[in-house]
Amino acid sequence: MNGNNIIVYQNGTAIAGAKSAEISTSVGTIEVASATSGQWREFITGRKEWSLSCGYLITANSGVRDLLTVGTTVTIKVKGRGAADSTGVSGTAIITKCVITATRGNLVQGSFQFQGSGELQ
Repeated sequence: MNGNNIIVYQNGTAIAGAKSAEISTSVGTIEVASATSGQWREFITGRKEWSLSCGYLITANSGVRDLLTVGTTVTIKVKGRGAADSTGVSGTAIITKCVITATRGNLVQGSFQFQGSGELQ
């Protein structure tokens, strides 16, 4: 998949002109070794989490008010342009940040940050 072909969907609608997307996943660890079990610490896998950052170009018919929807829970899908749904990932997320940048003579750009809520499938 080519980076410029990544499409991010919110509730079934593509974010027009998405130019970048970064998915981050992580897992916590839980120490299971006791103080009397020796010098080495032992861990097991804890809870997982994911987040998504997305850069985009704002289309002419996008209203700024419609974009500034922080705190909203949405369904996210990330897949390659034209790819089957089974090739991408999806999940429920909360929009935690929206940035809109406009400079004279350039296209209006922006970015979203999403915090995953539940499993990334």
